[in-house]
Amino acid sequence: MASRAIWSPMADDKAAGAPVGVHGRRQAPPPSHEPAQAASTPAEPDSGPVRIDRGEPLPLGLHDCRDGLNIAVFSRHATAMTLLLYETAAGTQPSARFPLDARCHRTGDIWHASLTGDLRGKLYALQADGPRSRAGGDDIDPHQTLLDPYAAAVTDLSGGSRGRCVIADQRFDWADDAPLRHPWSETILYETHVRGLTIDPSSGVRRPGEYLGVVEKIPYFRELGITALELMPVQAFDPEAAEGLNPLSGERLRDYWGYNPVALFAPMPGYAGDVAPGGDLIAFKTMVRELHRAGIEIILDVVFNHTAEGGRNGPTYSFRGLDDAIYYILTPNGEYVDYTGCGNTLNCNHPVVRSMVVDCLRHWVIHCHVDGFRFDLASVLGRDEQGNLLANPPLLEQIAEDPILRDVKLIAEAWDAGGAFQVGRFPGRRWAEWNCHFRDDVRRFWRGDPGMTGALATRLAGSSDLYQPGGESPLNSINFITSHDGFTLNDLVSYARKHNEANGEDNRDGLDENYSDNNGAEGPTDDPHIEAMRLHRIRNLLATLLLSRGVPMLLGGDEFRRTQAGNNNAYCQDNAISWYDWSLAERNGELVQFVRRLIALRKAHPVLRSETFYTDGEINWFGPAGQEPDWNGADNRLGCLVRGSDVALCLLFNGSPARCRFVVPAPPGGGWEVVIDTSKEQTTADASFGAGHRMNAAGEIWLEARTTVVAVSRSKEA
Repeated sequence: MASRAIWSPMADDKAAGAPVGVHGRRQAPPPSHEPAQAASTPAEPDSGPVRIDRGEPLPLGLHDCRDGLNIAVFSRHATAMTLLLYETAAGTQPSARFPLDARCHRTGDIWHASLTGDLRGKLYALQADGPRSRAGGDDIDPHQTLLDPYAAAVTDLSGGSRGRCVIADQRFDWADDAPLRHPWSETILYETHVRGLTIDPSSGVRRPGEYLGVVEKIPYFRELGITALELMPVQAFDPEAAEGLNPLSGERLRDYWGYNPVALFAPMPGYAGDVAPGGDLIAFKTMVRELHRAGIEIILDVVFNHTAEGGRNGPTYSFRGLDDAIYYILTPNGEYVDYTGCGNTLNCNHPVVRSMVVDCLRHWVIHCHVDGFRFDLASVLGRDEQGNLLANPPLLEQIAEDPILRDVKLIAEAWDAGGAFQVGRFPGRRWAEWNCHFRDDVRRFWRGDPGMTGALATRLAGSSDLYQPGGESPLNSINFITSHDGFTLNDLVSYARKHNEANGEDNRDGLDENYSDNNGAEGPTDDPHIEAMRLHRIRNLLATLLLSRGVPMLLGGDEFRRTQAGNNNAYCQDNAISWYDWSLAERNGELVQFVRRLIALRKAHPVLRSETFYTDGEINWFGPAGQEPDWNGADNRLGCLVRGSDVALCLLFNGSPARCRFVVPAPPGGGWEVVIDTSKEQTTADASFGAGHRMNAAGEIWLEARTTVVAVSRSKEA
């Protein structure tokens, strides 16, 4: 979700910003009855060799045309539009100004022009003129320099700069790249951050913090076994937009997560390193191409619910200065409605905004070969212009049915900050959802909360309570224990409460209830007993994730105990709190091996990742003595026999603090062989945890306290 001071999925609806008075409105000039200009329009005297002609109203944005470039931008309420050209990114004054004559450069609500001349490498921006501070919300300032909302590349937005759009070359050598189209049933997601992944010196890469730094980690991803990277926002944002200081260090806070987009079509320029304007496009595409060559898909975390322009007192980058009455949901007196916790809400089901969102997704798929999207606060996309949740939101249906987007993966964060909570009920069967019920129930089971046996079984079996009534499948559930939004896995077992003091909000931000447990000490400890308990709990949580039907998502670094020092809302921590310390991957190498083995086990047994819910013939549940499980009992002990085509799996879970004897069903094949035992701290030579030993002849096995065991019985043919 986007960064916010205090957030709750069930927060009350409220508008943000101070009341706006009604001031004098600049009137549009009277219509002219002179014939429209058909010839090319000269620029002002400083325009140089570039010339401008009428152009076409579609497509929106800047695109190659027959003899040059065509630009088209939407603004219904602007009465004048000027195109500015710049020679360098640092230039404060344009090298050319092209006032657009509405008689020939406007079609309906679209301002357009074609440009010919020496344009490659130049930059551009817009200026609009129109009504100010009227009740409907328009506040168009002719002195404001604006970005093209459809710009495919922008300059660095840090340092207080509002940025420039880049006339970038979209050509790129994709070689033989093609969509991978991994089925959902074979997908294993790894959520990570482009900068944070490699910016720490311990990463050992040549291009730290960059798209190409991600490329250098491909061998690690392949060894781990993941099939897709889910990247936190790469839509261009201003990293210096965060306000305040870290009260512990005095350092200025920065927007690290990036959930406040400025340019929806453009990759974050700061993740490309020291390149010429537009070089970020090449770097991003190179990353995608190389990931695809390694068999790894790329999912972008996209933000269409709000922008960095914030509320009434926020900065202006483009949307507000072009037509905020269209782009945002406003109250009748022109205030910004806030369903995101960030000051404004995009008017996603206005036809103009709806088309922009779909065009943006198509752009990332067509031009950048992206494989899918995770939608931040996706419930906002289902609200109408009055903020009401729609039963059949046209935007969600259009995304799902768009012919260009038919093969891409769609993931919804199915709630927002205005009270919507739609997990299990998000409109449209094509959408997978972040399943927060999986997260919370699994955490509570392994924390030892009583009565969680039935809940664990439901999550392990694909969350049929959420998805079966609507005719959906386990693959609609994105299963996760941790994500960027909250504790890391290490911190989940190391802290009983959040520690967000460094965010400068008196520890009020972030969720208060994390279902966490420090296992005897708050934070880091040298106590070997506590450390052993924490590692044991981590293995249980990871095993449950990768043994469950649905689509598993790992938070990057959890496989080697990445920590954020107890901060569960590190949106503003662009420092060691958030960066990956790769020395932990060496110190916790056996845990990394454990995760590799779990992923390999999941891939080896299709029955664990089927696209359908378990049938009675596929699974049998039992308690420790072989009886019916005590679904609501205090002990949290559960076993199940899962039958595949030529193999059977026995999954045993002891969530209690006491050692427990399980009587297991007779093996359908050649006996039970234990392949995973989370109580084992050391790996064997073949990197297996607990592998190689068998249950006794009576079909009994003792599980240590809070332990998971997986046993396999293969048919003679297998």
